[in-house]
Amino acid sequence: MPSKTVIVTGASSGIGLAIAEAYLKRGDNVVGNARTLPRLQEAAASLGDPENFLLVEGDIGLPETSTTLFDRAIEAFSRVDVLVANAGVFIGKPTADLTDADVDAIVSTNVKGFVYPAREAARHMTANGSGHIIAIGACIAMQPQAKLPAMLTALSKGGLNHAVRALALELAPTGVQVNAVAPGVIETPMFPDDEQTWAFLRTFAPTGKTGVPQDVVDAVLYLTGSDYVTGSIMTVDGGSTAGTW
Repeated sequence: MPSKTVIVTGASSGIGLAIAEAYLKRGDNVVGNARTLPRLQEAAASLGDPENFLLVEGDIGLPETSTTLFDRAIEAFSRVDVLVANAGVFIGKPTADLTDADVDAIVSTNVKGFVYPAREAARHMTANGSGHIIAIGACIAMQPQAKLPAMLTALSKGGLNHAVRALALELAPTGVQVNAVAPGVIETPMFPDDEQTWAFLRTFAPTGKTGVPQDVVDAVLYLTGSDYVTGSIMTVDGGSTAGTW
């Protein structure tokens, strides 16, 4: 199977780095984006500095970052087959405590950080007649939790789910597939490393478990390996959106 070229935003740590690593192990070319080059270089070093891991720094909330991402990917690898829009911000606090900076961060990263690269992907992939756009959402947007107020996250990621469906319908005649993965609590450096916190986080799923980055990776690889699935929001959440318990 010929190698693919995959753009991953938020690729310097956590889920994004795990996704990048998975595609690299398959022999694919990966273009990783994060805000700062040192963080990307540290991530690349942790993977052994593979030659087919192209690092592109920049704020994904700015349109020029997405333009640069695709320009450099095409220059290096001729085409882009997959976009994984992983970069995201989670803000869990009561609405009354939200700051203007919180609102700006959510809109910039969670909304613009999907719209701008998805726009570039739609332009490039429709011309090629194929491609996959994957958004990484959040299951708390599908079933909010009273014990963890996160209105801004629900607003942005819930809207993202509808955007994925709308874009999937728009691009379906072109051969481009659009899907999303909605993770539950995944063990990443985003969360404090103390047992009390994790005991609380395990209550967010009826299984009493939290996930690991590989759980999300498996979902992404399935979706980008399918020729049929589009407009899907795949939950990876230990059953937390299945209902009440």
